[in-house]
Amino acid sequence: MPRARLMKHTPRFFSRERQADVSLVDVNVAKQSIGKMLGATRNGNGNEHENDDDNDDDNDNDNESGSLIRRRKTKITFQCIYPTLIFIIRTNWLLPHSETFSPETRPEPPKNRIGDRPAYSSSQQVQGAERSSRPFLYINDLATINPLEIWKRSRRTLRLVMTTENHQLESRAASEPQAAATTPSRSLLQISIIMSCLCAGTFVAALDATIVTTSMPSIAGHFHSASGYTWIGSAYILANTASVPSWGKLSDIWGRKPLLLCGNAIFFAGSLICSVGDTIPEFLFGRVIQGLGAAGLTTLVNISICDLFSLRDRGLYFGILSVVWALASGIGPILGGVLSEKATWRWCFWINLPITGLAFLLLWLVLKLDTPHTPIWDGLKAVDWIGSLFVIGSSIMLLLALDFGGVTHPWDSATVICLLIFSIIALSLFVLNEWRLTKYPVIPLVLFRHRSGIASFIVCFCHGFIFMGEAYYLPLYFQAVLGASPIMSGVYLLAFVIACSLSGALTGLFIQKTGKYVPPMWLGLGLLTLGVGLLINLEVTAAWGKILGFQIISGIGVGMNFEGPLLALQAIVGVKNTATATATIGFVRTMSTAISVVIGGVVFQNQMVSEGPRLVQALGEELASQLGGANVTANIHLIGALPSGQRKVVRQAVFESLRTTWIMYVAFAGVSLIAGLFVGAHHLSEEHETAVLGLPDQSARSSEETPNNSLTLQATELR
Repeated sequence: MPRARLMKHTPRFFSRERQADVSLVDVNVAKQSIGKMLGATRNGNGNEHENDDDNDDDNDNDNESGSLIRRRKTKITFQCIYPTLIFIIRTNWLLPHSETFSPETRPEPPKNRIGDRPAYSSSQQVQGAERSSRPFLYINDLATINPLEIWKRSRRTLRLVMTTENHQLESRAASEPQAAATTPSRSLLQISIIMSCLCAGTFVAALDATIVTTSMPSIAGHFHSASGYTWIGSAYILANTASVPSWGKLSDIWGRKPLLLCGNAIFFAGSLICSVGDTIPEFLFGRVIQGLGAAGLTTLVNISICDLFSLRDRGLYFGILSVVWALASGIGPILGGVLSEKATWRWCFWINLPITGLAFLLLWLVLKLDTPHTPIWDGLKAVDWIGSLFVIGSSIMLLLALDFGGVTHPWDSATVICLLIFSIIALSLFVLNEWRLTKYPVIPLVLFRHRSGIASFIVCFCHGFIFMGEAYYLPLYFQAVLGASPIMSGVYLLAFVIACSLSGALTGLFIQKTGKYVPPMWLGLGLLTLGVGLLINLEVTAAWGKILGFQIISGIGVGMNFEGPLLALQAIVGVKNTATATATIGFVRTMSTAISVVIGGVVFQNQMVSEGPRLVQALGEELASQLGGANVTANIHLIGALPSGQRKVVRQAVFESLRTTWIMYVAFAGVSLIAGLFVGAHHLSEEHETAVLGLPDQSARSSEETPNNSLTLQATELR
């Protein structure tokens, strides 16, 4: 019979138990699964070999198969057995058919094999597996399958088994959270499209933080809400700052791409609400939604770059993002003023819709990142809800206290004091929760275990603090002291923005080429301290040489420190904590920018109060109250209408107050310079590794099911 003849002419081959592959699968299940599908192929569909002789349809199937084998015995032996033998030699080291070996007595694999495939080491073998109790899959077991089918699909089968083996090794690696996986290379076109979309997300998030600074009077006037004036910017900042830490941990559970697309969609929805809102509560609700989405965009963009590129290459791409961020922050006030004057303030939000919509579509189509299939309920249970609540509550109460103090409530009022006290209590409970209670902390305290890491956080805080201070108070100098319009003040700020952008890009390129981030960090911090210190020497009159030169020096210093603290922290914490480290340093930077304006405002207002007697003497009680203290920033337009003598007094008072503010920022620059000396130099690897995402418990369960899954994969491909 056909089977007997094939067995007669088939030598007794030897096979080995290949680790983590078919050796752990019951051979009977394998034979039944593969046999059923191949039988269905022969009987149901009819293959090309059964149609070789259409005139013999009435003959018995066994006789027909036997006749076919008798006529082509030699050809079958060569075309079927030889490829199968090659398959065994390429994927197995030989093991006697009639024997089984325990892990202790099993022979060593040969060192050299056909195909230059390295032999498996003992460390690669599955530990603790009871191999002697499981039957092996031998070449004689394949004799039950039509040999022509084996020959027909031999190459396909070989490719499949290799793929299956890799799949199993990846599944086993997924059970170890510390393990890392190397991602495939991408073409230049793919990288360009992906980076364009990521930069678009960064652009709109940074743009919305500053575009409203010149359009807030128009927005508040449209809604006839004086109280809503402050909340137009504060609602966005509060939601953005408080939600940043949570996005990083959520991306560890469900993957980067889904969370990035989710942040994009949330920002789109918030922009749409702001564009069509008819009341101030609706508009402020849209600003909160925008802030949540912007936090997801900025955080996930940085984390995605970590998953896309090696630690050394990230400097270049972080530099590109810093260029985009600086440009968006710089042109935001200009664009907001132009749109408010020439069109309508609603275009400040309509403009976000096509950008975010196109970015969402392209990221969905082009961005390829590993995404764990974490069940929704399991993921929700793994979220550190208590820690997230504490950090969000602490952040909001702190920012509200700073926002209310000296504006709507005195600093010594019960409201401000209670907010500060409860903020400290919530922060203490957050630290306790992260240290002792939670299994998956939203901000692991291991990030603060190293001296270099703590120094990186301090540098990052001071860097963001000074960057926002210059971006906010230089336009105030241009408008209140030099008499420039809101739009022209944004134009004058371009020297700082361009210097920031170019130095950030060049620093990223330098880091990619050399792998050194400490020298540019130290140089940048020195230039930053020098540049901010030089701002103290600005004059009441327009000395453009000083104005442009001082901006360029400080701008170069700011631009050179966008990448350094983040790369230093990522080099310390390793692949496993990259996402949380990136989110945490983003939280610190965002918090510093929010605090910067408030603390700078406090210093400025206190100095303006001390200038009060001189203003009263020159302007009178009523006018001095409108242009003194905190009111001067809201009544800048009145300065230009004053007589020359009175105008000079007011501008001198504003100038002296700004000088005191610059002194405060110089102090923070000095702190950053000292902290930068403690940032250690670490190796930036050129090998790209990404953390295994998802829940460790789920990964372990998946790895236990790997053998059965691999059998199904093989059987499906054979069919």
